[in-house]
Amino acid sequence: MKLTTRYEQTSCRLIVEGLPDLSAGQDSSTIGILTGFTMGLAGQTELEGKREHLQALLTAVIPYARHLLSGVPKAFGEADAPVAIAPGDGCHQLELRSSQPNTPPLTLRLDDAELADLVRCLDQLRLDASLALPFEAPPLVPLARKELRHRQPLLRRIAAPLAGVAAFAISAALIAMLPTPKPAPQTAPELAPPAKGG
Repeated sequence: MKLTTRYEQTSCRLIVEGLPDLSAGQDSSTIGILTGFTMGLAGQTELEGKREHLQALLTAVIPYARHLLSGVPKAFGEADAPVAIAPGDGCHQLELRSSQPNTPPLTLRLDDAELADLVRCLDQLRLDASLALPFEAPPLVPLARKELRHRQPLLRRIAAPLAGVAAFAISAALIAMLPTPKPAPQTAPELAPPAKGG
């Protein structure tokens, strides 16, 4: 018996269809074998695909959104991957490549709200306990320091070290200008007068 699960947001609808994997001991309400999915974005063509397309969508869109929120937008998706996403001119360009020969890729232009709705649907899919699908979700690890380095201008990045060096130099110059205290002159100890003989 085919099962259907829907994930909906304002501008995105994701419908997953599949069957329980009875050989793995799953109950009849769990999708363990994905037979296909459809995704509809507001004003865009409805898309259909198999498990590898859904996996590619997760692999590209989730890290793209994380980098975008961190202020480090960059493209995701290999040249031969079914899905790729990259920042565009005031939008996000989602490119879907067909496995059929001689079929040109489909490029969708998403605004921020549509991208956010797509990410919410994919997050609901990843966290749904009724789906027992072995998706390889991208690891949620902090961005590396080298990825965040170019977020700030060079002058701002070196301002703190320069201020520290300048403060050290000024302190050293002021200490060098202080007069060196001279030691107090030492006086010879007074000798007791010789005792008078009586």
